[in-house]
Amino acid sequence: MARSSSIIIFCVLGLVLSLILTAWLTPGDIELQITLVKEKKTVLVLPLKPGELFTIHYYHSVENAPIWEEHSMDKKGNIYIEEERYEKFGAGMGKMPGVGRMVTKGIYEAITDMHMPVGDFILRVGSPGVDHTIIWRNKQFNLSDTIAHKAVKFSGKPRSMLYQIWRSFRVSDQQDNPYKIGEKSGKQIYSEEING
Repeated sequence: MARSSSIIIFCVLGLVLSLILTAWLTPGDIELQITLVKEKKTVLVLPLKPGELFTIHYYHSVENAPIWEEHSMDKKGNIYIEEERYEKFGAGMGKMPGVGRMVTKGIYEAITDMHMPVGDFILRVGSPGVDHTIIWRNKQFNLSDTIAHKAVKFSGKPRSMLYQIWRSFRVSDQQDNPYKIGEKSGKQIYSEEING
């Protein structure tokens, strides 16, 4: 009797260990991490599927014209720029030879089909009014309202299925957004016309 219960316990523990090991070795999704460069503190973590888009929206500091930069990540966490959209060319804006194609989307000019690797990158967050805002899954996080004039690093990280499961039970929205970067209020920055 004691021997059969030992075998059952051993088999159950082996099965649990096998499931944990499988979940650890199985690739999960990826995360976009936005981290303060100087302080080395993460301000925002966004889970993404490979190829899923996130957008950086802001107003050009000279032209005060709206700009959208759409990015994606591959399954390894490499960041790509996919599209740029703007009302008019501003300083530092415009087509790069051999990258993407120019199209018109409503009143906006766009460079589409870029898929240009940018890797991890640093952004100096502009003042309120420049409104550096992250748009992800219909949520908007205005960095300028919370961490203006700070340098932040955008980086992608692949995660295991085990980590992804653990985070779904363990990590709250507060931990993914410790600086309470809230949804954008005020100016309308994303409209049906832009998506067209």
